[in-house]
Amino acid sequence: MRARMGILLLPALLAGLTACGNEAPQQEVPVKAEVKIAQSDLGPILVDRTGRTLYAFTKDENKSSACDADCIAVWPALTAESTVDAKDGADAKLVSRVDENSQAVYGKWPLYYYVGDQVAGDVNGQGVDDEWFAIAPDGKLVRKS
Repeated sequence: MRARMGILLLPALLAGLTACGNEAPQQEVPVKAEVKIAQSDLGPILVDRTGRTLYAFTKDENKSSACDADCIAVWPALTAESTVDAKDGADAKLVSRVDENSQAVYGKWPLYYYVGDQVAGDVNGQGVDDEWFAIAPDGKLVRKS
């Protein structure tokens, strides 16, 4: 009985393997980073394409990150494999990257998320340690709570 089942399943197995072998490999299309302006309890602030708040670290200087590995664990960087697009009120002249394949920058501020923000619109990172702030459309820090 087992031999008969194996013989019956063999053509289906071969057809499946043949079909898999003829497919062209799929290439991943890099997702572009996008920043835009959204209204929040803090007023208009910079967010990513999904509406998650983006923050600046006051210890960063000259578009360079001062956030070490422990810091990045709590404040992950917004990175971009290619360009960073400005949408919905964000100023395209203020958007750049630290260098190729790296952290997005708005004005002079490298951009970060806060792990304590769970959904779009959360601003739980605002004012943490008096060093982390949301960013206004003009590239300045939003210092109010």
